[in-house]
Amino acid sequence: MDIGGDAEEFSRRVQVRFVTKLRPPFKVPSNSIAIPSNLTRMGLSAVVNNLLEAGNNDWKSEPFDFLINGELVRMSLEEFLLAKGISAEKILEIEYIKAVVPRSEEEPSLHDDWVSAVDGSNPGFILTGCYDGLGRIWKTAGLCSHVLEGHSAAVTSVSIVKPKGMESTTDVLVATASKDRTLRLWKGEAVSTFVGHTQCVSTVVWPENETVYSASWDHTIRRWDVETGKDSLNMFCGKVINCLDVGGESSALIAAGGSDPTLRIWDPRKPGVLN
Repeated sequence: MDIGGDAEEFSRRVQVRFVTKLRPPFKVPSNSIAIPSNLTRMGLSAVVNNLLEAGNNDWKSEPFDFLINGELVRMSLEEFLLAKGISAEKILEIEYIKAVVPRSEEEPSLHDDWVSAVDGSNPGFILTGCYDGLGRIWKTAGLCSHVLEGHSAAVTSVSIVKPKGMESTTDVLVATASKDRTLRLWKGEAVSTFVGHTQCVSTVVWPENETVYSASWDHTIRRWDVETGKDSLNMFCGKVINCLDVGGESSALIAAGGSDPTLRIWDPRKPGVLN
């Protein structure tokens, strides 16, 4: 097959008919027209807008996307026809739809140093941690409603929990971990400080109302009782721990990654796990 010859033929003109499921005034005449085969999405969009403007002097140009046989056209017509093995000898039916405009970036939520952690699991706000030692609660983009001040070093990790039966966002408790070797629980202000790690606390997760887990560069993973502030589990892992998650049945399994290429998973319910 002479692909070069086909490409030369395609580069002339192809007969097309534009169709759409959009309602008026977005419908163009149903007759076929000849257009250059080297048009891309932008060129096709210009053609459709010209046809719409011809029937409506008040028409304002809009971007469109195009489908052939249900597949979006992301190249020139001639390239698409060659790639899909579609003949240009017949009238080509091209469906046009409104282009999806990329979402614009919302107003930035500025911090005074590196943003080290973020938790967006609550629909009412976003919790962040920063190297300036502060946690922040953001109600909307650019609007900080609370500053969590108390750590003496960078905040490394943040986590949100919403106790059962409490519907108001003001009842939400959050946790922060820091290079100052502590965890803090907050409800507008610090309500608890957990002390025990001997190096940077790299991660905090709060899978259950009564229990917080933490991991540290001191090679340990700890499980803390929220009410007493005491650690009920202290596992020595032999490696610096950088990340941690808890899940499985009854949030019983602990998974962690550290300073080697290994993911480790523990089940504290099994004998020999506790140290």
